[in-house]
Amino acid sequence: MTYRVMGVDPGLTRCGLAVVDIEPNRHSTLVAVGVVGTDPGRSLDERLLVISEAVDAWLDLHEPQVLAVERVFSQLNVSTVMGTAQASGVVIVSAARRGIPVALHTPTEVKAAVTGNGQADKVAVTKMVTKILRLKTSPRPADAADALALAITHAWRRGAQPGAAPGASVTPAQRIWAEAEARARRR
Repeated sequence: MTYRVMGVDPGLTRCGLAVVDIEPNRHSTLVAVGVVGTDPGRSLDERLLVISEAVDAWLDLHEPQVLAVERVFSQLNVSTVMGTAQASGVVIVSAARRGIPVALHTPTEVKAAVTGNGQADKVAVTKMVTKILRLKTSPRPADAADALALAITHAWRRGAQPGAAPGASVTPAQRIWAEAEARARRR
């Protein structure tokens, strides 16, 4: 049974959107990928409305089983974090209105899942997403590749089965990573 995941790399200026179908054997197929952009000269409410309408359209068109969103965090730029958090909120509400579950994944978790290295750069993530999805050209901009990586990460961590327990059908390396994350959360 194919598992459809929509990944969202939230942002006010560029919000990456992607839909991927994942089979139980982890064979991953691109359904759609894109970026919704907003003009920084427009008001915040107008920008959030643009993102909301785009996400609504994608959810209605592609009917994902789950939405995977990048978990917002930062220690440095508060204004960037606020915009990203506001965009995330709009995205999460769009899914909630439809009863679509939402999963949050950290950038480190996503990088580790698709490249094997939680400190990988955007070039490495894009390269691996291109390879995993067997694409002829790399998705651009990086926000699009990040949205694809989020979708892939969520499906792989869930065992590519709707309702599967976390850790089901994972590789030994993924199991070790999940155990390390769990230990870090307990501290």
